[in-house]
Amino acid sequence: MSAQLKVSDRYDAIVVGSGMAGSLMAAKLSAEGLRVLIVEAGPERTLKELYSSQIWARKLKWRGTPVEESGDHRIEHVFNAGYGTGGSAIHHYGVWLRLHENDFNVASEHGMGLDWPINYGDLRPYYDEIQHEIGISGDAKAEKWRPAGDPYPLPPLPLFPQGQTLKKAFTAAGRHTAPLPVAINTRPRNGRAACSYDGWCDAGCPTGALANPLATYLPVALANGAQLIHDAEVIRVLRDASNAAKVTGVEYIYAGERRRAMASKVVLCAFPVQNARILHNSADDRLVAPGNEHDQLGRYLMTHPAGTVFGLFEDDTAPHQGVSAGALLCHDHYADKQAIKGAFGSYQWLIAQAAKPNDLLGYGTSRPDIYGAALEPFLTKAASHLANMTMVGEDIPQAKNRIVLSDNKDPNGVPVAHASHDTSAQTVALWDHAMAEGRQIMSQGGAIETWQGPRVAMHILGGTVMGKDPQRSVTDEYGRVHSMENLYVAGSGLFPSGGAVNPTFTLSALALRTARHIVSAAAG
Repeated sequence: MSAQLKVSDRYDAIVVGSGMAGSLMAAKLSAEGLRVLIVEAGPERTLKELYSSQIWARKLKWRGTPVEESGDHRIEHVFNAGYGTGGSAIHHYGVWLRLHENDFNVASEHGMGLDWPINYGDLRPYYDEIQHEIGISGDAKAEKWRPAGDPYPLPPLPLFPQGQTLKKAFTAAGRHTAPLPVAINTRPRNGRAACSYDGWCDAGCPTGALANPLATYLPVALANGAQLIHDAEVIRVLRDASNAAKVTGVEYIYAGERRRAMASKVVLCAFPVQNARILHNSADDRLVAPGNEHDQLGRYLMTHPAGTVFGLFEDDTAPHQGVSAGALLCHDHYADKQAIKGAFGSYQWLIAQAAKPNDLLGYGTSRPDIYGAALEPFLTKAASHLANMTMVGEDIPQAKNRIVLSDNKDPNGVPVAHASHDTSAQTVALWDHAMAEGRQIMSQGGAIETWQGPRVAMHILGGTVMGKDPQRSVTDEYGRVHSMENLYVAGSGLFPSGGAVNPTFTLSALALRTARHIVSAAAG
């Protein structure tokens, strides 16, 4: 899978990162005959090397150059990012949701953050196309909140006992649920197996049932002739000496040496913090960093504030069955972002995640107040009677939340990234309200005991936001850096606002849109 490069190698396009955005971008560009190089900072991984183990799952998280963090709600880069072939999408849970129409204009409609330079209608055809290629399982009609779009190509996930218990709880509380739409096969499709529902998504999916890049776009890109090099950390883009508005390639570290690869176009598809770091490190004594002419690079860093609510029930819930994402969805309070006094934003419930006793979503570590002789009876009860669900909330884009360069440097002498993120009082109020609601729903559904986990950061967004105004954004609506002719950015770093849905579907639709634009511009 890896390629050894020579300094003289030249490509039509260099794609930085092999995650979902990078693999999709490489597949689409190479399909049009472009000579593509994918540069991946982490090690090579294959499907057969993914194991159902929490120890293994931790190996898939970020292990590259450390990211410094500060603020009262840190973005938890190590957990959210990935490292190696497939990037963070190799351990994502496959929750593929569309942004709602009201997510695109939070500034003009509510005076909060930034507006997108596009609307839902601009993105809908790309959502529909990606959905058909990937194969999403769900029930579009049951999602009464979902914006317009094609029905899902696969039937929804089965409802195991935990999901049945929580569905009754939501009904008792007057709430509506629908099957959770996931990029996980509920039946074999396009050479990929159906899910076995053993709840090990966080450790990767060796069967290909989960739509990670190793099972979807990366094989297509490689079959089209794209090259992929691993363990090669891009540290900056290279500028044309005679035209500061053009890049000529990238500089990267490979086996401790600085090397260069040259290309007509460069597309940064790494994780949001790394994209911003690469751009920041591309400044020199002569030129500011690309996209930072108006001091916007790294700004509007966001995450999704999230938290899990747990309950114990008399019924047998078999919480180990299913998928890590959950089985059901509730968006009943998504539409009105100002419905809660003192709060702002939408939120969703991802319901009935497959749970194990330890590590991620582990109920054994969720109750630090239970220890000693009381721990074994609790674990025995929870193993058969626990239910859980996760709230995902909206973060308000704030210019002060930013990715910058630290004074500290990595072993290669390159400044590391520092990510600073504080949450707003309105966001805290939203989270507090939702978590109280979750416990109430559990109780109304018959839970004999409820508790909740802490507020955590789920997903990383922003830092290289798109927009119409170069003085308030880094890229245009296609991800092209405003000040540059041939430098693009892809991924969730483009999001001017984050809504309250998981970002992989949207960043994939954006990447497809950008790829089509690049091909069209090249043809023109």
